[in-house]
Order: sequence, then structure tokens, then C-alpha cells
Amino acid sequence: MTEWTADRIPDQHGRTAVVTGANSGLGLVTATALARHGAHVVLAVRNTAAGRQAARRIGGNVEVRELDLASLASVRAFAATLTVDHPVLDLLVNNAGAVLLGPRRTSPDGFELHLATNLLGHFALTGLLLGNLAAARAARVVSLSSVTHRNAHLDFADLMGERGYRAAAAYGRSKLATTIFGVALDRRLRAAGSPVLSTLAHPGITRTNLTPRAWENRGRRGRVIAWLGLLATQSVERGALPQLRAATDPGVRGGQFFGPSRLFQTWGPVTEVRCSREAADPAVGRRLWTAAQELTGVSYL
Repeated sequence: MTEWTADRIPDQHGRTAVVTGANSGLGLVTATALARHGAHVVLAVRNTAAGRQAARRIGGNVEVRELDLASLASVRAFAATLTVDHPVLDLLVNNAGAVLLGPRRTSPDGFELHLATNLLGHFALTGLLLGNLAAARAARVVSLSSVTHRNAHLDFADLMGERGYRAAAAYGRSKLATTIFGVALDRRLRAAGSPVLSTLAHPGITRTNLTPRAWENRGRRGRVIAWLGLLATQSVERGALPQLRAATDPGVRGGQFFGPSRLFQTWGPVTEVRCSREAADPAVGRRLWTAAQELTGVSYL
């Protein structure tokens, strides 16, 4: 089969896309590719000055809007204006993420910062924009996972990592939670008869990606993957291909998960991959969904 590249993105004219964390790295590459294929792209960024600089680099039909995913007030403010200005939304790429080192940090809402940014902010954003997505003919939500989700485990008695905190483990848990969310969202959309698709992707290890640090302290296998990953890193342009395929390939089905195909999925051509057993467990999905609704105050499906 021919390798999937950005040249295979179909015409995006007439489509509106929101890409979170679009001012650098994977988000910038994703937004650029969508805009160059004709989409109107909303760069949802925490730093609007950096966002404006990115918009100048991209050119085309783009706009910059402020969004701090770690703040539920910011998420609500962003969604309130976007839902009015763009009543029909074709694509939401939940790309932004936090990879932190050092001591435990919390969001303005008091949540552990990895979980707040990587899961809860995107959970709330997706729910608040779901009506706009449902108004489109073939809308998609893309959730960005990580290879680190496979070695992680959620402790529902300590979701905020208050006991024995380690930054690398907290990152892995947040990416497991994001993966669980993407899978659970697919199930709920199907059950509701929604036209919206939920897809997932992960970038492997790219040269703008701090994922190798998330493998530190993960035992011998984790250290081996980290060192191999440093040698096998791929360009950010290649790292963005899984999420671009999840976002645009006409043949994609809800619930599909895309990532690199080689060396523990750290690099290589895009292929369909599997999530961990815990991420695929419907009972875990229901439990996390309930927790996310309670924590964010946003309920849907």
C-alpha cells in the first residue's frame, strides 16, 4: 500500500477547523497543512502573540483565538464566542498538551496540570462545541494520544496524583486518560446516532516532542525506548501525519487510531494502531467520563 502523506489530504475548502496548540510543533504543522488545502483554520493558542506569528507563517485563511486549556474559564470563554462566530464546525483537533518536569503543579481550577491540560480542558471544549460539530456534514474530533499511554494506569482514587507524584508518570496517565476519552467519545457518538466521528492519533517521537522524558523512570524497557527514541526521532512534519490522516482521510472510521509503524511505534509510515487494554475497556471509559463531567461541570452524550 502507498505510504500516506500530506499530499493525500483532500480539498478542505469550505471546511472550518479548530487546532489547539497550533502556534508550534505538531499543531503548527497540522494547521499549516489544513490551511494549505483550503480550510479556514482557527489557531487556538494560549500565547496569542506566538499565534499571530504562526498565522503569518501559515498564510491563507486563518485566525487566532486565545485558549488556555488548563483553565476551564478560558475554555468556556473560547467556546462561547466560537459557537456564535462559527455555527458549523467541521474539525476539532485536540492537539495541545503539557509535558512538565519537576514538582507537581496545579491548574487555576486546582487540578494536576497534566490532567487539566491534556484531558479535562479538551473534554470540556469538545462538549461545548459538539453542537457546532453536529451541524456539519461529516465532522471529526481528533484526540492526540502518546506511546506512553500503554505503560500507564489510572488510579481513580488519586486522579490528581497527590500521592507519590512523578512528572513522567503523570504525563503518561494524562495521555492514557486522553486515549480513553477518544475511545469513549466514539462509543457515545455512535450510540447517540451522531454524524460526528471521534478518531485518535499519536506522533511517535518527534524532534519537537518531549516524549522521551516521559519514559524516564519507567523501568528498563522505558529507558531503552527513551534512548532508542532519541536516535530514531522523526521530523515534526512526519510526526503530524497520523493526526492529519485521522482528521482528513475520507476512509477513516470512528474509533480508528493512527500512529507510526516502526520501533515501538516511535517513527515510520502511518498505520492503524491499537490502544492499550485499559484504554479500550468500556467500564473504564464510563468511569472516566463520569469523573470528567463532575470535574469540569460539562455534561454531554
